[in-house]
Amino acid sequence: MDIAYIPSPSRGVLYLGPIPLRGYAFCIIIGVFVAVWLGNKRWVARGGRAGTVADIAVWAVPFGLVGGRLYHVITDYELYFSPGRNWVDAFKVWEGGLGIWGAIALGALGAWIGARRRGVAMPAYADAVAPGIAFAQAIGRWGNWFNQELYGRETHLPWALHITSSEGGRVPGYYHPTFLYESLWCVGVGFLVIWADRRFKLGHGRAFALYVAAYCVGRGWIEYMRVDDAHHILGLRLNDWTALIVFLLAVAYLIVSARLRPGREPVVEAGAAEDAEGAEAGGAKDDESESDKPKGTADGKDKGKDEAKPEDGSAESKKAESEKAEAKSEDTAATAAKVDMSKADEAEDSDAEDDDAKVKDTAEAKKG
Repeated sequence: MDIAYIPSPSRGVLYLGPIPLRGYAFCIIIGVFVAVWLGNKRWVARGGRAGTVADIAVWAVPFGLVGGRLYHVITDYELYFSPGRNWVDAFKVWEGGLGIWGAIALGALGAWIGARRRGVAMPAYADAVAPGIAFAQAIGRWGNWFNQELYGRETHLPWALHITSSEGGRVPGYYHPTFLYESLWCVGVGFLVIWADRRFKLGHGRAFALYVAAYCVGRGWIEYMRVDDAHHILGLRLNDWTALIVFLLAVAYLIVSARLRPGREPVVEAGAAEDAEGAEAGGAKDDESESDKPKGTADGKDKGKDEAKPEDGSAESKKAESEKAEAKSEDTAATAAKVDMSKADEAEDSDAEDDDAKVKDTAEAKKG
C-alpha cells in the first residue's frame, strides 16, 4: 500500500559545466546571509552601527566552519582514520558533517576576535545575532536532506522521509525526518528569543544563553531518535550528553547574569550614537538651508534660462510686448483726448464769463 512520505532528492549536486553546485553548501550559505541580515537589523535597533555585524562575521563564519568540521571529525574519527578509510575525506566539508557544538564554540572565538578589533562588547553582539543563528541552523538542516543523512528510526507516519540511497551503509526505507524536526524546532527557538528579548529586555548575553538552552532541549529529544552511528556513554549518545551539559551551563549563566547585571546595556557600540546625532544634525541643517532660500530663486534661474533660449516661446514674448505697446499707446491717446476736452471746457467757461462782463458794463454805462 502506498503511503504519503517526504521524498528525498535524486541527487544533492548539480553541475554548471565543470562547477558543482551542492545543495548542502547552498543551505549553509543562505543560512549565513540570513543570520547576518537579521543580526544587523537587531544591532542597529540596539544602537550600533550598520555593518558591524558583517565585519565581525568575517571572523566568526570561517572559525565556525572549521570548528564544526573539527567536532565532527573528532567525534566520528572512525569514518576517516579507520582501516579502509581515506583520511583526505576529512576535508570534504561539502559531503556533510558539521557539528553545531564545535561551530558555536570556535565561531564564538572568531566573533570575540572580531569584536575586540571593532571595540564591541561580545555579550551584546551575541544577543543581537542569537535569533539569526537559530534561523541559519533551520535553513542549514535542509542540507542534510540533500545528502540523505541524519534521519531517525523507521516509521510509517504520513511525513516519513523516504531514503533511496544505499551509500555509506544506508538502508532504503521510510524514517523519521529528524532534519525536519530540528529545522522546525530552530525556527521556534528563533521566534522565542525575539519575543523574550522584546518582553524582558534581555542583555549582557542572556538572549544568546536563552537560544542555547532552548536549542539544547530540542536537540536532546531529536538526537535520541536518530539511528546513525554514534558514540554512547552510559546508554546515551555523545550529543545527548553534550546537549545536557551545555543546557545546564546556559541556564546557570541566565540566572547568575540576571543577578549580577540586570537590565540591558545602555550603549553597545561607542560612537554610534554620536554618528547618528551628527547625521540628524546634518540633515536638519540641509533642510534649514533649503528653507532659507528666497522662494522662487531656483524657479527664477530656470525661468531666466528658459527665456534665454530662442526656441522656447520667443515669438510669443514678442507678440505680448507688441500688445502691451499698443495698449500703452491707446491709453496715452485717451489721456490726451481727455486733456484737450478739459481745456476746451475751460476756454468756453472763460469766454462766457467775458461776455457776461461786457453785458454788465454796457448796462451800467447806459444807466449812468
